[in-house]
Amino acid sequence: MYPLRKIRGNTSSILITIFLLVVIIVTLPATMTTAITTHRVYGQQPDRTDLNITDSSANIQNNTSEEKIVQVGDIEIAYKMFGNGGESILLISGGSADKNAWDPSFISDLSSNHTVIVFDNRGVGNTTIGSKPYTIEQLANDTAGLLDGLKIQNANVLGYSLGSYIAQQLAITNPEKVSRLVLVASSCGGADRMPKPPEFLALQKEVVNKISNNVSISREENLGFLNASLGAGWIRLHPESIENVTEGQGFFSSISPEAQEGQANVGLRWEATNWNGVCEELAKLAKPTLVITGTDDNVYEPHENSLVIAEKVPGTWLVQIKNAGHAVMDQYPDEIGKILQTFLSTTNTTATTAQPE
Repeated sequence: MYPLRKIRGNTSSILITIFLLVVIIVTLPATMTTAITTHRVYGQQPDRTDLNITDSSANIQNNTSEEKIVQVGDIEIAYKMFGNGGESILLISGGSADKNAWDPSFISDLSSNHTVIVFDNRGVGNTTIGSKPYTIEQLANDTAGLLDGLKIQNANVLGYSLGSYIAQQLAITNPEKVSRLVLVASSCGGADRMPKPPEFLALQKEVVNKISNNVSISREENLGFLNASLGAGWIRLHPESIENVTEGQGFFSSISPEAQEGQANVGLRWEATNWNGVCEELAKLAKPTLVITGTDDNVYEPHENSLVIAEKVPGTWLVQIKNAGHAVMDQYPDEIGKILQTFLSTTNTTATTAQPE
């Protein structure tokens, strides 16, 4: 299960995902300006403990920051665009998260020199569920159709958590549409992946069943997801982040029960061990690839799976962030933003320059 959750403490509000990736910004040393396979670990503490950002600077100048709708096959996709031109970068949200889940300061920084596109996946937010089977292939086709609808020939693509699975599938089925690939809290699937702990799989299954049957989620279950998302290091530094957790389904309000079940099944199929995964296919594509993980992501998407991608896909940039969990993009958005800007500016490829509408 991959829902986006918003947990409020006394002095902090933290976006987390039951299986979702979030972007983060760090100071990137000069040694990281070329493609690497060396495993580097960053441990900068964030400048703030309150992640309930209300900064509206992402709505800048001529951005198409209002929501728009485009017809793609059997669904209507809700999306927003930010920026005044520059190479396009498409952000694919994690499980249960809608297009508004991205950190505003991250969007603002990235849109200063890129056209940033965010959107709701099938059955999430204001995108309709449609009638086609809920599969990873269909989610990738939806994403390709969105680019076509926006007349963007190719783009840099960042996927977080479940969104990183979609990004990989998009690169494989439509390689001409992906210029660079950024995978946060990710896995390339298959027999070589590190599995989730069985007790967490059981918790995910139980909560999906409760959502489907409109049964309240207990405080203990919500706290279990929050602990798994934040990681031990972050909780040690910010103990207030797990205060005031209550029962209820408010954390999962962006997604329909049908889509919640569909996303859970997509994730389980990707994480199964009875197939080869996609690392070998990614290696053949030779796309510039950046992989980011939190060293305390040991439950949602064990961080060892990011190392597998880096080992199997030549030239991959691998960044491990200390004291970060699965919610790494919400925990360290500024650090991730700087890493991403360096990656985009120093790797060779050409993405379409989108024209704001």
